[in-house]
Amino acid sequence: MARVVEQAVEAGLDGVVVAPGPDLVWLTGYQPTAITERLTLLSLVPGARPTMVVPILERPDAEAAPGAPAVALRDWTDGSDPYRTASGFLEDGGRYGISDAAWAAHLLGLQHVLPAASFDGLGRCLPMLRAVKGADELERLDAAGAAADATYREIVEVPFEGRLETEVAADLARLLREHGHEQVDFTVVGSGPNGANPHHEAGDRRIQHGDAVVLDFGGLMYGYGSDTTRTVTVGEPSPEVQEVHDVVRAAQQAAFAAVRPGVPCQEIDRVARGVITEAGYGEQFIHRTGHGIGVTTHEPPYMVEGEEQPLRTGMCFSIEPGIYLTGRFGVRIEDIVTVTDEGGRRLNNTDHRLHVVV
Repeated sequence: MARVVEQAVEAGLDGVVVAPGPDLVWLTGYQPTAITERLTLLSLVPGARPTMVVPILERPDAEAAPGAPAVALRDWTDGSDPYRTASGFLEDGGRYGISDAAWAAHLLGLQHVLPAASFDGLGRCLPMLRAVKGADELERLDAAGAAADATYREIVEVPFEGRLETEVAADLARLLREHGHEQVDFTVVGSGPNGANPHHEAGDRRIQHGDAVVLDFGGLMYGYGSDTTRTVTVGEPSPEVQEVHDVVRAAQQAAFAAVRPGVPCQEIDRVARGVITEAGYGEQFIHRTGHGIGVTTHEPPYMVEGEEQPLRTGMCFSIEPGIYLTGRFGVRIEDIVTVTDEGGRRLNNTDHRLHVVV
């Protein structure tokens, strides 16, 4: 919380207002049982103790949060004006960053009682707030990555041919939980032509012999994310599937090799895209090369053209180039990577070769 205040001051802000969601969990460990119209806000301003305004009926849960000892709690009762309570810890005329997850109704309520104050989304004014991970965060991300790897090693041993995509997706979810995930966020199983849709939701297509199958799965373990993708084939791959997979594999490796402190995020995208474009598939690589990961599975920094933010030691993000041939098949390979002083380190370490399943 002290570091957030320092970064806010450096950015010309008078403080930060944190709403329920990823930022509040990251800072305090507190997540209301339900996010509702009742106001909960944490104020972080220079020279003052962090203060969290909570509904009185939710105070016991807030007091039990890991970060509660560092926070002054101020409760409010139904029938009173919570925005008046919150405004006592902010300056009218001040400039504040506010969580992107804040409800519009709550922001408007603050603006009503602080008409001269201005608010800007943290994603815009402090986009790298959570980007550099501490040692404790890296430990959790390592554990989540290892659990996802263990899931992949087991999923390739289950039958694919003749089963529904949803059945394989259920196996993925079960295995993630068995290996320690408390939350499963996604289990993409894109078989055959469905693999050409990067975010295909597992459906009732029956997986066939000869299919390429994109497996993209992850969730939260110890509150931190996993996200990995491998592409497998049911039976021996066709020469075309093998060729496309080889290109994606080379692009993923080249992008990983480019990771080091000081390199602009967009350079990682450029390297991966260059390999795929040179192979003649540039128009079939239809998304950015990667995204940050932490208490959410998608967060800054983004490996995309136009993002000039330099990589810093401790940043964690995906490298996931792909090629998608509409109506036929798709291929994607994804690892989570962290930046070290020497270069990149993978948090996913399963084999990149095209695995044959039955």
